[in-house]
Amino acid sequence: MPNKDLFKPIIPPPAESSSSLIGTLGEKTIHRLVKTYLEPDGQFHEIKIGSYYADIYRDGHITEIQTGNFNKLRAKLAAFLPAYIVEVVYPSYARKWLRWQDESDGSLSKPRLSPSRGTYYRVFSELYKIKAFLVHPHFRLRIILLDWEEHRYLNGWSLDRKKGSLRKECLPLAIVSEVAIPSPADYIKLVPVALKSPFTTRDFAKAGSLSLKQAQKAVLVLAFLNIIQLMGKQGRFHLYEIN
Repeated sequence: MPNKDLFKPIIPPPAESSSSLIGTLGEKTIHRLVKTYLEPDGQFHEIKIGSYYADIYRDGHITEIQTGNFNKLRAKLAAFLPAYIVEVVYPSYARKWLRWQDESDGSLSKPRLSPSRGTYYRVFSELYKIKAFLVHPHFRLRIILLDWEEHRYLNGWSLDRKKGSLRKECLPLAIVSEVAIPSPADYIKLVPVALKSPFTTRDFAKAGSLSLKQAQKAVLVLAFLNIIQLMGKQGRFHLYEIN
């Protein structure tokens, strides 16, 4: 279970989610706050090891915090894993409140809760990019789900200018939950509880609240890790079972 009391003191107070902070937050803020949550002592932050800087390094253990684009981790993982235990931490949202900034006058709308809900299963789209490293005995994964406030520019292509808009920043509000995956066998934790064998990628998508494309990547990763295995076909879909 996450230590919510530990995280609370390092989150900016709600009053600071005003338009005066536009441009000062963003994914870098999530990265910074999660880093402080995981290791409060700043002397262990941004430590140079070889040609790269580790987000956190302490007692032979490296922590890398990545909010997306796991492609960027490949070179670091190749350099760090032979000699160090490396935990990749993936912060994502559980719930998010949206606020819209009008670029013409800088005004910021009141927060509205998005119907979109985040789950642990969203990580598969990123894990697919570093699939080969997941079986290394020094590799660890942790997923942290946060509630956050997301600020977006009101500059999309739709009539209300919201669809296709650019994200400006994210303000973390609280940690909701987290899960640790210390070994390949523990990826069974990322199989939706509602999923029953045998199943197709379409079944996985429904059980995990994912798109079909996201579910396809999830199934490929889980099959690579031997959590599931191919057992035949059902129409045009492959059929899998949980090992």
